[in-house]
Amino acid sequence: MNQLISITHIVSITSKGQATIPKELREKYGFKNKARVIATPEGILFKPLPSPEEEFGSMKTDFNEKYGDTSVWDLLDKEKRIEDQLEPGV
Repeated sequence: MNQLISITHIVSITSKGQATIPKELREKYGFKNKARVIATPEGILFKPLPSPEEEFGSMKTDFNEKYGDTSVWDLLDKEKRIEDQLEPGV
């Protein structure tokens, strides 16, 4: 049977509205640099955002399999040159 365990911490809020999430909770729930803040009827809910690697990891693998070590910028430059050849002077 799952038991709901509630952990309470008291944090200070600066004059700029900043509060520090205790280290124990940041580590337990995977908070890094950014979090989503959600207003709920019960109060404020903070949810960690996934890192770009976690969010787009499979896209990176797909890109690398298709284009190898070519950077996105190289592909954009190549596309721009092709567009310029198709529509010169535009």
